[in-house]
Amino acid sequence: MDARLVRPLLEERLRSLDEELAKLTAIPRDPMTAVSFGKRIGDGTTEAVERLSSVGTAQSLDAMRADVVRALAKLDDGTYGICDRCGRLISPDRLDARPWSVRCIDCAASG
Repeated sequence: MDARLVRPLLEERLRSLDEELAKLTAIPRDPMTAVSFGKRIGDGTTEAVERLSSVGTAQSLDAMRADVVRALAKLDDGTYGICDRCGRLISPDRLDARPWSVRCIDCAASG
């Protein structure tokens, strides 16, 4: 993918992730309110489940944000499209689908 085309995509994705993370990590209206799981489903249980879900989502978005920042750095240093782990080229199809990829499909699959 052409660096002139990918940079605006990555910058927009970074802005979008920052907005989503800001919403997910905003302090609740009353942070001192106890949230607990009860025997019955009610407001407290629903709130607790929502907070747990938000934490997981925020962690995933934060990891994606790190990849976007890394991809932008790779554009700057001329290594965009090269796997951070093995040094091989990342397939164009992968970069088209996920421009912030910093590892090839094999390295990404192996953790």
